[in-house]
Amino acid sequence: MTKNVRVRFAPSPTGPLHIGGVRTALFNYLFAKKHNGTFILRIEDTDQNRYVEGAEQYITDALNWCGMPFDEGPGKEGSFGPYRQSERKHLYKKYADELIAKGHAYYAFDTAETLDFHRKDHEKKGKTFIYNWHNRLKLSNSLSLRTEEVQAKLDAAENYVIRFKSPKDEILHLKDIIRGDIKIDTNILDDKVLFKSDGMPTYHLANIVDDHLMEITHVIRGEEWLPSLALHCQLYDAFGWQAPEFAHLPLILKPTGKGKLSKRDGDKLGFPVFPLEWKDPNTKEVSRGYKEDGYFPEAMVNFLSLLGWNPGTEQEIFNLEELINAFELERVNKSGARFDPEKIKWFNHHYMQEQSNDILAKTFKSKRPELSEIDVNYTARIIGLIKERATFVSDFWELSHFFFTAPTEYDEKATKKAFKEDTLELMEKLKSIILHIDDFTVENLQNDIKGWITENNIGFGKVMMPLRIALVGALQGPDVFDIMFIIGKNETVERVQSVIDVL
Repeated sequence: MTKNVRVRFAPSPTGPLHIGGVRTALFNYLFAKKHNGTFILRIEDTDQNRYVEGAEQYITDALNWCGMPFDEGPGKEGSFGPYRQSERKHLYKKYADELIAKGHAYYAFDTAETLDFHRKDHEKKGKTFIYNWHNRLKLSNSLSLRTEEVQAKLDAAENYVIRFKSPKDEILHLKDIIRGDIKIDTNILDDKVLFKSDGMPTYHLANIVDDHLMEITHVIRGEEWLPSLALHCQLYDAFGWQAPEFAHLPLILKPTGKGKLSKRDGDKLGFPVFPLEWKDPNTKEVSRGYKEDGYFPEAMVNFLSLLGWNPGTEQEIFNLEELINAFELERVNKSGARFDPEKIKWFNHHYMQEQSNDILAKTFKSKRPELSEIDVNYTARIIGLIKERATFVSDFWELSHFFFTAPTEYDEKATKKAFKEDTLELMEKLKSIILHIDDFTVENLQNDIKGWITENNIGFGKVMMPLRIALVGALQGPDVFDIMFIIGKNETVERVQSVIDVL
């Protein structure tokens, strides 16, 4: 690839960043880094009515949490800014005027009432109203009106929009990196509005102008923009500009595989659809985020990378560097990718095992006030024993509480299974053996206790099950000798004595 790759992620600040948007950002980021290119964040806030306070900061925070910060964008000004469309609105009118001068666009003065009348009239006849070549000369615009009439309306400051003049009887040959060659009959296209009566451009015009001025080489965006590809390519031709290469990513589907994933699916099935927690500034409704639910960013990125992209191998675990090296747009699928909430848990479990025990211990302590006085090294040793069974840090307490507090109750079903007529006598003898182990190591505990059991022909279950209940309160937890070693001799003896006293 000879040209300097420049890609952009261009969300609208109308609310929290959906998981589908994160996947789009990720694929842009991977492509840029693969080709030593530039990853740009552009905030498309031309629709001020839908602007939501805090949404832009949320987008930045989400990208940073995922480990894919942008190279250029708001707050990281390069030489192609500003990066908010609302700060660029002075640019667009001259380009709309240029299209009019070249005959590729026109003024349309039709009122909302007139257009609504035509829509309803078409509906009555079982048709769909499309504003284009077949009816534009019958409507109120600069193609149907005399030049002096048009000028009079402009001088009178009548409301108007600027529409693109879609050609008649042409076949467009478009190319998409993912979907291949696409043919479009221009007769089915409508004359899209490029510039609105409020003096702001529509997405279509602003998008093309910004991509050109920012020298974007590849437009990687969601499938929902595929119907706009014909207009966008025509706009590039109309301006005489070289178009970027396009790649339209497949949808992320509901867990059922039917329909696009939505927030409602997450609410219904109990999983987040946003990377970070979001509090709506208007309704105060709080939506869950993957970060706050205990997911590692590496797990989310790895999971999302495989939603629609196939590396061509059986490999599933990729760190970010491996993803950058392996990623190719040509290996992105056309068909939608089913979102599997259980699969991302599988990834989280994997990345849990790769985390430092010390870091996990600090996180765990921060979430449990009762552990504030507990030594972090002690906690880290415990986590090393239990994290294989954990998917989230929030699982740690259930798996380890007995290391921090001695059991005061014993599982009834387990005690019935483990405690026989001679159990208390065996526990007394076991307590004596434990007291006489001077060098209290896992190896010595195993040797002395297992040696005593073997020499006296005692069934291992007759000793080990009640011992586990004494230590844990139930038949669960890591290796008994590891538990004894970590809690220490005195605590072990006290817990054995407690089970004798209670049971």
